[in-house]
Amino acid sequence: MSNRVWVASAIHKIEADFNRSADTHLIPLDLPGYPGIQVYFKDESSHPTGSLKHRLARSLFLYALTNGWLHAGSTVIEASSGSTAVSEAYFARLLGLPFVAVMPASTSPEKIAAIEFYGGRCHLVDDPGAINAESERLARETGGHFMDQFTYAERATDWRANNNIAESIFKQMAEEPHPIPDWIVCSPGTGGTSATLGRYVRYRRYVTRILCVDPETSVFFDYYQSALAGKPDNQLTLPCGSRIEGIGRPRVEPSFIPHCVEAMLKVPDVLSLAAMRYVSERLGRRVGGSTGTNFVGVLSLAQQMQAEGHSGSIVTILCDSGERYAHSYYNPAWYTERGMDIDAADTLVAAAVHGAALPVLAAAGMR
Repeated sequence: MSNRVWVASAIHKIEADFNRSADTHLIPLDLPGYPGIQVYFKDESSHPTGSLKHRLARSLFLYALTNGWLHAGSTVIEASSGSTAVSEAYFARLLGLPFVAVMPASTSPEKIAAIEFYGGRCHLVDDPGAINAESERLARETGGHFMDQFTYAERATDWRANNNIAESIFKQMAEEPHPIPDWIVCSPGTGGTSATLGRYVRYRRYVTRILCVDPETSVFFDYYQSALAGKPDNQLTLPCGSRIEGIGRPRVEPSFIPHCVEAMLKVPDVLSLAAMRYVSERLGRRVGGSTGTNFVGVLSLAQQMQAEGHSGSIVTILCDSGERYAHSYYNPAWYTERGMDIDAADTLVAAAVHGAALPVLAAAGMR
């Protein structure tokens, strides 16, 4: 079989898999302290691999296939803290390709188990900042292909249409009281989602603005500030990775496009995880930490809109299920080991939902 024929067959398998899949749900959540402001969660945990990264993995595989980067037998390699690797392992198995996930040794065992369930192999490294270099090394040694989500996320997704997350949100909002959201809130991991959302609303000429919420240990917020000042510093680095798995980065990634978003907030981890617990309680099921980070952004915007006397809608993303974090975010000992006062944070979030002010957060671009 020629490689062109194999590529056509591989693309057909991915498209057939997509055709078998339903869209993800849009879930409303009432905020008692903010009448007139509707909040919705785009529930990306309902994808076959359980997270927002399912969309990204599909796009990355199609991008690699159409660029001629994959062939029959190619070893697929990815640098990932977990969810992207889970989803890429799924698509690699679909195409009969070996898959290796290069990931920090601190990655949750639940995510490692999920990657291995789909036939992938996990290559753990102690230094989170070294996973790209190690991925490149493995690709050279195996003659395989490094997918490089942090470089290609923003360009692999068709931001104009093709049922991307932005198009899906606006279709599902069509019959709501405020069908055009005032804001969409997301958090940056690769930066691909914020780029897709920002480009789509501009392309469709919507007034919707994008708020990007960064976790405590990440360079994206500082990079955004430098870009707003006209002096983008893409050499920013941190010595460690984020405690909120799947979002935040210790270095500036090529897929994060600062001018695709209107504003950013820096969210303390303890507040993100309190918000995660609040959303889990309201929905009756566990969600991941990045969903909590997003919800803090929602609360901040709801307060701003209320202060301005403005009604409308806010959409955010439920990124993944909390079942992958049973050993950490849903384990009281994990917080004790890190000296995190969860009772105080839970009280703050519960009060904010009913209209009390959040603690002052570092903000850029907000008005």
